[in-house]
Amino acid sequence: MQLPPPTSGQADVLIIAGEHSGDQHAAAMVRGLLAREPGLRIAALGGHELAAAGAQLLHDLTASSVVGFVEVIPKIPYFRALSKATLAWIETHRPRAVCFVDYPGFNLRLAADLKARGLSRKGGGSVATLFYISPQIWAWKAGRRFKMAEILDSLSVIFPFEVDCYKDTTLPVSFVGHPFLAPGYEAPVSYDPAGPILLLPGSRRGAVRRIFPDLIAAYKSLGDARLAVVIHPSEGIRQVLHQACPPDGIQLRPTGTPVAASAVLTSSGTMSMHCALAGIPGAVVYRTNPLTYFFGRLLVKTRFIGIANLLLDRPMYPEFIQDAARPTVLANQLRSCLNEPARIAATQADAAELRERLRQPATGTAADWLLANLKRSEN
Repeated sequence: MQLPPPTSGQADVLIIAGEHSGDQHAAAMVRGLLAREPGLRIAALGGHELAAAGAQLLHDLTASSVVGFVEVIPKIPYFRALSKATLAWIETHRPRAVCFVDYPGFNLRLAADLKARGLSRKGGGSVATLFYISPQIWAWKAGRRFKMAEILDSLSVIFPFEVDCYKDTTLPVSFVGHPFLAPGYEAPVSYDPAGPILLLPGSRRGAVRRIFPDLIAAYKSLGDARLAVVIHPSEGIRQVLHQACPPDGIQLRPTGTPVAASAVLTSSGTMSMHCALAGIPGAVVYRTNPLTYFFGRLLVKTRFIGIANLLLDRPMYPEFIQDAARPTVLANQLRSCLNEPARIAATQADAAELRERLRQPATGTAADWLLANLKRSEN
């Protein structure tokens, strides 16, 4: 595997975002950067959002997004080849900074390799290593914060309490605000009690294959005449959804057209946070490889997997994991979300609290943080 050279002959920043959500957040950061410094040369491993924002897309990393212990095994040769190619690209073209966006399994290993090769500033080289959107060390693998301090120059976080999570390290940490609450940000979902039902099986192929059939069966069991909408982030995911043969009452829509929904069944990822902030009543549904789930239960010591539930430390969205995700049970959840005023009111109250917790003053935007670190690299 070989990555193409920078189109301009040089790059100031290489951004690496492996998830569709990271691609979106990184794209917003790039737009902010280019609004301030139009001449910046930005290359990326990411997806179509980064490309649309003005970065040169070297490789579509979002197309190979995977999570889990068992699920990653077939992808190991690919990730090794990509890591080797990325290290070679950085060594050849020497960007002023590499900005890792979430995706810690791949990104933190690459940051460690940059130090070991003497390419990063932490390893005696010239390349600044920056990380945007912290791994959830407050949920699991808390000890990795010390390794992060050894290999990274700066970290920006999107939850205000995360700054304190690193206080016992030497890593500089900045709270840059949550991107979903940024001025001008247009949320993909909102609440409308008369709207369609949202079915959101996720953005990774494996998870979608496992979860979507449960969501279809729950919708059929509900027996409600209203439309159901599935938002998908890419053509590849649309094809996976289509393979599940959704009935006529389920409509597949690409990301980009806002949906006002009455209830939601959602995977535990980024879209669940969108729905929670919008106050859409719902539940979290998740299935993974049984071995991945077994090992995950041994390693992850948290009460919840949904982001909103973790932040509130209570089940704003009841969670139905593995065999608990039975169609009749999920259909009953939808009935409750559609018909019980007390549940709707509780969801609205939780959403208000969630928004309030995230609206603490930030030190600037993600673009401000990255630009400040670029200017430091000039000295």
